[in-house]
Amino acid sequence: MSPRKRSRGPTGLIRTLNYMAFAPLVLRLPTYGRLLLALLRDDRVPASEKAVLGMAVAYLALPIDLIPEAIPILGALDDVAVAVLAVDVFLERISPALLDEKLQELDIDRRELDRDLEQVRRVVPRPIRRAAARLPGLASGIADLAARSGLGSRLRAWIKEERPA
Repeated sequence: MSPRKRSRGPTGLIRTLNYMAFAPLVLRLPTYGRLLLALLRDDRVPASEKAVLGMAVAYLALPIDLIPEAIPILGALDDVAVAVLAVDVFLERISPALLDEKLQELDIDRRELDRDLEQVRRVVPRPIRRAAARLPGLASGIADLAARSGLGSRLRAWIKEERPA
């Protein structure tokens, strides 16, 4: 289906209005990108928290969408929502002191960040935000399970065996 046909009618208007909520953030994306990179590089941020952003990148890289484009509103917003949710969950779980430290280092206004996050939270339904907030715990649980099962050491041994000499 051509993009022109998909955007006709009330569904196209609703899709456009939903994207409009994110329009003011576009100019601040480079700034927030620097913040995310600074936090990802910081050893005080647990790997399970960083994994949330990794999961979002993996989802965005998938050639297919879990929510098809044919589903009105949700299909068009799933990639944006995943990215926004991942950043929101990631920042929510960062200690306030560490976040403030990074904001100060990068000269980012905390009130502006809070306003932008609040604006995004109004667009993404609360049940979806609650489900996304569980992802770091899930990532941590998977990592613990893999460590207890010895999967990591077996995987490393398998990789070493497969390497050409």
